[in-house]
Parts: sequence; C-alpha cells; structure tokens
Amino acid sequence: MTTVVLSAGGTGGHLFPAQALAAELIRRQRSVVLMTDARGRNYEQAFPGTSIATVPSASPSNTNAAGRVLVPLRILAGVVSGFLKLSKQKPAAVVGFGGYPSLPVMIAAWLAGLPTIIHEQNAILGRVNRLLATRMHAIAASFPFARFAPKEVQRVQFTGNPVRPEAVALAHAPYHSPAGDDPIRILVFGGSQGAKVFGDTVPAAMALLPNNVRVRLEIVQQSRPEDQGAVRSSYTAAGIFAEVQPFFNDLPQRMAAAHLVICRSGASTVSELAVIGRPSILVPYPFATDDHQTANATVLTKAGAAWLVRQRDLTPQMLSMLLAEILANPNELARRAEAAASLGRPDAAQRLADLVDELCAGAA
Repeated sequence: MTTVVLSAGGTGGHLFPAQALAAELIRRQRSVVLMTDARGRNYEQAFPGTSIATVPSASPSNTNAAGRVLVPLRILAGVVSGFLKLSKQKPAAVVGFGGYPSLPVMIAAWLAGLPTIIHEQNAILGRVNRLLATRMHAIAASFPFARFAPKEVQRVQFTGNPVRPEAVALAHAPYHSPAGDDPIRILVFGGSQGAKVFGDTVPAAMALLPNNVRVRLEIVQQSRPEDQGAVRSSYTAAGIFAEVQPFFNDLPQRMAAAHLVICRSGASTVSELAVIGRPSILVPYPFATDDHQTANATVLTKAGAAWLVRQRDLTPQMLSMLLAEILANPNELARRAEAAASLGRPDAAQRLADLVDELCAGAA
C-alpha cells in the first residue's frame, strides 16, 4: 500500500484540511502518516486510521531569549529526525500544511528528494510555506494569492481549502432570505478574541435597531464564559431572543440555518461560509500574521459575498447602521449568499488528493 506523509502545525486552520485529506487518501487505499511535533499524540482521535510520528520543532517567533538560541538547533534536530523517519517509511509523497511543526519535515522531504506539495489555507502564503515554496514540486492554493505569490505560477494548483465533513454535507444548502415578519436568524462567533469584541459590540448594536426589526431577531452567539451573563442581559433588556453559549459543536449546521453570519475571517471560516453559501459580515483579527485574515475577507467581499468591517471601525452605532441597511434588503442577502456559494469548493479534499495521486504517478 502506497504511503503518503502529511505534516501540519498544531492549530485548527492547519489540521482541518490535513484531516480532510487524510480521510480521502485512506478512502483511496493509501496509508497515511501524520508527522508533527510532540503535541501529535493529541491528534490521534482526529485522525482515525492514520499513524502519528513526531519530530522535534520550534517556533521561530519564540520570545524567550534562551529559546531563540535553541530554535535553529531544534529545527536541525527535526530535519535529521524527519529524514530518518522518511527514509524508513519511503512515502510516495509528502504534503505540508504550514505551521512551524511542518518546517523540519518538509525540509527533510526536500533533502530526501521526495515528491512534495504544500497547501496554503489563506489568501497570503504563510511564513513557513514561503520558506519552502521554491523547493516544492507543487503548491496547492485555497484562494488567489494577494501577496507573496510564487513566481513559478505553473506550480500553483487551485484546489480550494478542504473543510469538515459536516460542512461538505451542507454544501449549497438552499438559502431563504427573511421576508415579511419572518424571524431573522443571525449567527455570531469568533475565537476568544473575536468572542470578546463581538460580546462588547454586537448586542449593543442590535439594541439600537428599530423595534419592528428587533422583535424578529433570533441570535445565536458564541461568548466567553466570563461574558455570557452580560451578553444575555443585553439581549434580554433589548427584548431580543438569543442563545448564548461558549462553544457550539454543530457550527456548520448553525451557519446553514443563519440568514447572516458575523465572524472572523480565518481560512476555515471563510471556506465553510463559501461551501455552505451564507452571507457574512467579516471582522478580520487585526493581529493575524501578515494580516492574512483581511486578505481572506477581501476574497469574499470582492466577489460580493460579504461585508468587511475593520475591528477599529466596529462600534455599536456603525454596526447597527450596517445591519439596518442589510436587513432592509432581503434580496441583497440572497444575492450575497449565491455569490458565497459560487466560491465554495466542497470537493477540495478530492482535488487535493488528485494532486497527490498525480505527483505519486509522476514519480513512479
């Protein structure tokens, strides 16, 4: 059985597409190994049927002075460890998904002369992938690159960004814009930073809307545990129905049920919004590396699928005015839902697996 090695960093943005590709490769009778850092054992349940191998790694952005001195040594140790493990496993291809744990593995694969692919989830090529790009056989892209695009454009393949199976199952779910006195369902979520900003701003913005709009609102909002009481109280005082929780296990289903989504613009989020086909107000995380969330949001806004709001501009008054304009035009909501769906790539995992197969066949 042919073996394919995947290497990914420790965040969901890197792991979600790696999970999706692993499942598709296993379905195609490939043996899959996930090679990552010491946290790898935490991923075993997320990668059923996949072997886990760990190699040393270190973040180049380590802020500790002593840690920075050791970074090159740990990366070198990771390259040596990765080279030995790859030599033993003899994979047909190695696929990197970015994040610093993937750096030593992909360097080792290049040194071993193995067929290599890197997958970039964002609209800006990440730092690790930028270091590797010129040495890889192929670059799989989720979106057209806004910055740091490789010069060898013939090596770039637009596969899309593989998303969770739950999102794929809802691909192009019918969108029915709110009409008449129908309820208006709005989903609000973000990571810990997004949850705080949205908790401070969104309920106050909703409270400023006219009463005939407020009574129709049905809000589902992610909130930090320490903010839940205040967020619920704000909605109750405004006479708005709201479900407020610290986490939602069924986020794709919540997206599909929403008329409008207010959220950050990480790669997985914008990819799922496109696959499911939902209009959104995107508030990029302002401290994301290379401002990649703004680049992601711009892809959707240029396609007419979303509204982009900078966090510095996000005030209750500004958001309330934008919401009033949006909710007064249900046809525009439907049009933006359609535009979002036009960008969706529910078959991204299959496209990426096809690219892996092509590389394996070419090296055979």
